[in-house]
Amino acid sequence: MLLDVVHYGHPVLRQRGAKITAFDKSLAEFAQNMLETMVANEGIGLASQQVAQAKLLFVADLLSRTAEAEKITFDGKPVPAALLMPLVVVNPEVTFLPGKKETVEEGCLSFPEIRGKVARPFSVRLKYQDLQGKTHTLETSGLLARVIQHEFDHVEGVLFIDRMDPAYVEEIEPELKKLKREGHAAAKAAKGK
Repeated sequence: MLLDVVHYGHPVLRQRGAKITAFDKSLAEFAQNMLETMVANEGIGLASQQVAQAKLLFVADLLSRTAEAEKITFDGKPVPAALLMPLVVVNPEVTFLPGKKETVEEGCLSFPEIRGKVARPFSVRLKYQDLQGKTHTLETSGLLARVIQHEFDHVEGVLFIDRMDPAYVEEIEPELKKLKREGHAAAKAAKGK
């Protein structure tokens, strides 16, 4: 089932997610709905806040865009990306690994048609639970590391515009204000239903 993606201005986007404790059929269905919604919207990552649920949960699927050359270590062993995708991440914890930062243009399904350059660490360690509640550790770099950081920010109530150069954010302020008004109005309308 496709879910509605909320836009900037919806208050849930600024909420930190609640820890997930029930690893049941309902959680699995919600994660599947998120994956279907992400694909239908041509995204490569989606956090629960973006579908109006403040939970510590995000999904990602980079197989259509990622290079197999990206190193992924899963529970201490190197694995190909194909074995992990789609990735469902519950109760994430992210650690930045030593090394360079990279500045790359990002987009976000909650900010249609708005893009901007964001500097992020190139490599991360992600500790998380899967849909059965089992804990895993994943280390990666490049695009997958960026998506993990972007979605982790979402579940913490942080938006990619918060990571952009303030001068650039000022340049796109009219578009942001318009989107925020529309997102706020949509949230009020949904609440009134």
